[in-house]
Amino acid sequence: MLQIVFNEISAAEMSRMDTLEQLDLLDQFQVTKADIEKLDGEKFGLIERDGKTLYRFRTSDWRLYFEIKDSSVIVHRVLHKGTFSDFLFRSKMPIAEDEELAKSKHFWQLIDEGRKARKV
Repeated sequence: MLQIVFNEISAAEMSRMDTLEQLDLLDQFQVTKADIEKLDGEKFGLIERDGKTLYRFRTSDWRLYFEIKDSSVIVHRVLHKGTFSDFLFRSKMPIAEDEELAKSKHFWQLIDEGRKARKV
């Protein structure tokens, strides 16, 4: 198991959820090196752009975007699935969610904002 670290932004996004929802999400968000080495595309995914590598954890309602540094999982964003469902619906692109996000300049701005935030 890797240590999970939330930055200010992702911690604030988590705090907007009710307590039971937070606990349920944290219970599901278990990351091991094996998960990262064998991405299943459903629960865990990989997003790359301009030499940046980001991982995605998907639940029924939430998406956590994170990177691995040493033995830590640094969570940059915690976003509700509707955030990207609406985007994909409006764009009408028949491409997988991770592939579409890798192309989105707005998505990478959200992630960079998270990368620059203080760790809590």
